[in-house]
Amino acid sequence: RSHSSGATTMLAGCISNLSEAGVVLASKSPRRFEILRQIGLKFSVRGSTFEENLDQSSFDSPKKYVLETARRKAVDVWQEVVKDKKSNPPGLLIAADTVVIHKNVILEKPHDPSHAFKMLKTLSGNSHEVVTAVVLLTPDRGESASSYQSRLFAETTEVTFAELTDDMIRAYVDTKEPMDKAGGYGIQGIGGSFVSGIKARTLST
Repeated sequence: RSHSSGATTMLAGCISNLSEAGVVLASKSPRRFEILRQIGLKFSVRGSTFEENLDQSSFDSPKKYVLETARRKAVDVWQEVVKDKKSNPPGLLIAADTVVIHKNVILEKPHDPSHAFKMLKTLSGNSHEVVTAVVLLTPDRGESASSYQSRLFAETTEVTFAELTDDMIRAYVDTKEPMDKAGGYGIQGIGGSFVSGIKARTLST
């Protein structure tokens, strides 16, 4: 019990120090906002203007693609924040990007309801990977105010969908939940009811 109490105290101290240093979440995602809020971190939100239009074919793997997309988001917001506060860059900037991969094809956010239907039809009864890349930027104290150090990592989760009927898919698309979600579904929302299994998780840096 004392070990657990000590770890909790240490974690609380780290969160307090980070909050005081200034944390920026480079995302307007309600889900990412909630994750940081739940651990007690104080932060500001600044969405990236990066268009997320990288050429997928120029990357050796989907994981490299999503890592680079997250990095571009992070750098975009870092540069904007530094312009506003040249002498006071954030102590930590957090950016992320998520894609769904099915048979080595990257599925991002659907363009319209028919595209969402097609994605979900593809995922029905099959397994796919959900890859989330995270980029952390911190000030490079020995350089200029605009310089930074970075750490990148990605987590891969294997998700299996149950068999979905066309009516189920249409009803879900009608909720509009799929429209801002990679792969056309949100596992934290209604889309989680389609999941029949989560098999594996891997972390790479």
